[in-house]
Amino acid sequence: MDNLVNILYILAFALFIYGLMGLTGPKTAVRGNWIAAVGMGIAVVATLIAIRDTDNWIIIVAGLVVGVALGVPPARFTKMTAMPQLVAAFNGVGGGTVALISLSEFLNTQGFSRMHEQPTVHIVIASLFAAIIGSISFWGSLIAFGKLQEILPGRPIGIGKLQQPLNILLLIGAVAAAVVIGLGAAKDGVPTWWMVLVLVLAAVLGLMVVLPIGGADMPVVISLLNALTGLSAAAAGLALNNTAMIVAGMIVGASGTILTNLMAKAMNRSIPAIVAGGFGGGGAVASGSGEQKQAKATSAADAAIQMAYANQVIVVPGYGMAVAQAQHAVKEMATLLEAKGVEVKYAIHPVAGRMPGHMNVLLAEAEVPYDSLKEMDEINGEFARTDVALVIGANDVTNPAAREDSSSPIYGMPVLNVDQARSVIVLKRSMNSGFAGIDNPLFYADHTSMLFGDAKKSVSAVTEELKAL
Repeated sequence: MDNLVNILYILAFALFIYGLMGLTGPKTAVRGNWIAAVGMGIAVVATLIAIRDTDNWIIIVAGLVVGVALGVPPARFTKMTAMPQLVAAFNGVGGGTVALISLSEFLNTQGFSRMHEQPTVHIVIASLFAAIIGSISFWGSLIAFGKLQEILPGRPIGIGKLQQPLNILLLIGAVAAAVVIGLGAAKDGVPTWWMVLVLVLAAVLGLMVVLPIGGADMPVVISLLNALTGLSAAAAGLALNNTAMIVAGMIVGASGTILTNLMAKAMNRSIPAIVAGGFGGGGAVASGSGEQKQAKATSAADAAIQMAYANQVIVVPGYGMAVAQAQHAVKEMATLLEAKGVEVKYAIHPVAGRMPGHMNVLLAEAEVPYDSLKEMDEINGEFARTDVALVIGANDVTNPAAREDSSSPIYGMPVLNVDQARSVIVLKRSMNSGFAGIDNPLFYADHTSMLFGDAKKSVSAVTEELKAL
């Protein structure tokens, strides 16, 4: 029986890794998800086989039913615009589950004192590590969800200079309480409230770490919390001697860490600087000399004429496209332009939207050819040779102040060189700033015109004008 369980686990791990490889491209992503899901199903079956006490099967089956009932509806019916929130919520549930597993092991062994008859150092340390990190991830993910869903303000919420000392004290307190539990585990155990104290201090730390981080840094925060959840799951696997949790947790932790690092580099910000308190979400912060300039409005007809007689058009999608669900309208417009001999490309910034790969997923959903999606480093040299750059709801990732204004909060952040195009058309509902709360001088440039309104309606109007030309 043990050999069968091990064989099933190895098969599950192989499917995890093979499925993850499929996520490297849109053509194989759906298949990769299914392969990884099958691997997880096999891992669950293997774990059920490994359980010797069949008295708990009713509870296990009930848990599976509840999980499916709570997980499937939001996964099926959540719109792509809310996908970042869904990722944050699901990630938080994973971290919270790990924290509860650690609490359960503590209660079942009277403070780890009777775990496996004699507590081992690695089991106790792994359980306490999982409890702290899992609790931080759960409560931090709730704040991230609230900011993305705009239940909470996107701006940084903190207590000023006392923020970091308080966070350090909370971390020290959680670790100190964990040490007390660890020392008591070698004796007769410790009272339950010590474990509750660990979870509470870690929970407050999770809240206090994410609250001061502004909306502009939210994509990085989601990735970081995802990595923490993976690490906590791996630690819980060590404590439970569950190979599936160890491997799956390490895969999630490693991939999340790599992605977090890549995204931080894309913003030219260090991870410690982001965790120490980000920027964004407040009122518009003016950049430049402070000179008041007037944006120039345009019409769908004028925009259509400009693009119809262009040699190359670069579409720059942002969160505004996601909110309006305009990706299919954009694809239709691009098809018309290409029929007129216009070359259409898409410039994708690494942190456009509110989740890693947000724009890629939206455009892939609209069946935009993957070869037309160009990453920032690949497309930036093209803008100077581009007749029209069409910016759809992208604010911060097109802000030239990041290159030119040393006083700007985003100075040094790599951005798309949209301002170098011969003509720029920006689709926005209003002149409000982006998620970082920073004004964009591109909107007031002489070669920029603003097409105000819902992005989907605006693109559809441009498409109708193109048909008439």
